Amino acid sequence: MRVLVVEDEEKLAGIIARSLKAEGFAVDIAADGARGLEMATAYAYDAIILDIMLPKLSGTAVLDGIRQKNKHVPIIMLTAKDAVGDKVKHMDAGADDYLTKPFSFEELLVRIRALLRRAPSQREDVIKIVDLEVDRLAHQVKRSGKRIDLSAKEYGLLEYLALNSGRVLSRTMIIEHVWDESFEALTNIVDVYIRQLRNKIDEGHEQKLIKTVRGIGYTMNHEADT
Repeated sequence: MRVLVVEDEEKLAGIIARSLKAEGFAVDIAADGARGLEMATAYAYDAIILDIMLPKLSGTAVLDGIRQKNKHVPIIMLTAKDAVGDKVKHMDAGADDYLTKPFSFEELLVRIRALLRRAPSQREDVIKIVDLEVDRLAHQVKRSGKRIDLSAKEYGLLEYLALNSGRVLSRTMIIEHVWDESFEALTNIVDVYIRQLRNKIDEGHEQKLIKTVRGIGYTMNHEADT
């Protein structure tokens, strides 16, 4: 899953980003409201964390701009204000949740996962492909009922493949969604992680789920072999 953090406090934005990455999320950061709105409307994010007090464009204006184009992406507002009226105003404007600074990362993570669970997106909580199960809330994976232990990055790669099962994903697309880079020089890292995933997901199973599309990238088989 990819999250956008729109926060001008560099230290706080860095803490949020590092903590989310440790939980398997890919994270982008925007340090001002104008850039945040540009990124939020140009890319498909699974969730947005949006500060209210921002340079160039307020969080309120960013929220309005996002909701004009995307009614469904979960948005959590961050603010130093604790006034009930302020919360009501932003919730009425389209925010899904509201956190008052200072807050614990554990609380932020719980709220993000709760919003993702409720989001009317294209994502079900558990993705099932043949005998593979990917639990997006618990970040757990099973094949034929047996638990498979994955690193955070391995899980992020598998989830992205599973969400797009049947669709061919280029190495660049995978890097931009699962990692936080967009450099062609890093595309070889995708091949390394694909090999690791195959060893854990496909090894010992007659049906191989992760397929290579020569010259293009990878895809996940979305139906049983006949």
